[in-house]
Amino acid sequence: MAAAEKSLENAKSMSLIVTKGTLDWAYPPFILATTAAAMDIKTTMFFTFYGLPLLNKKLNLKVNPLGNSAMEMPMMGMHMAMPNIVSAMPGVTSATTAMMENLIKKKGVASIDELRDAAVDLEVQMIGCQMTMDLFEYSKDDMIDGIEIGGAATYLEVATRSDINLFI
Repeated sequence: MAAAEKSLENAKSMSLIVTKGTLDWAYPPFILATTAAAMDIKTTMFFTFYGLPLLNKKLNLKVNPLGNSAMEMPMMGMHMAMPNIVSAMPGVTSATTAMMENLIKKKGVASIDELRDAAVDLEVQMIGCQMTMDLFEYSKDDMIDGIEIGGAATYLEVATRSDINLFI
């Protein structure tokens, strides 16, 4: 048996803390969660602070290149980085969001809506942080069906029983 397969024998549960809600930062937790759940790993996602809006019924995700010096987009046969000074100009966030959405569609990558639906179908436990909901004045009615509401103690109860814990 390969080492990777053998190590998965012990990985029966995973928890993720999701703290970022931009389009580019929404992909890692949903890809990891849906992949783990598809591999029969019990998966829990705890959405807090800026990650909480990923549970909103209607998503409005953006890509903000400001301060993201690693962001390079394939253009004209090469990879182009955007200087921070350009990123700070009005309208650039809308433009980079549109560029990323077009690239996602062109490459056939699942949307965050599709990944989130897959997480629901795969029975990923999704917990919205109660404190963050109170802080940013969200109600459970703003969120997709099937989520739970809990706080740090709820997350820690899951995390202390998880084989894998990730902070994204």
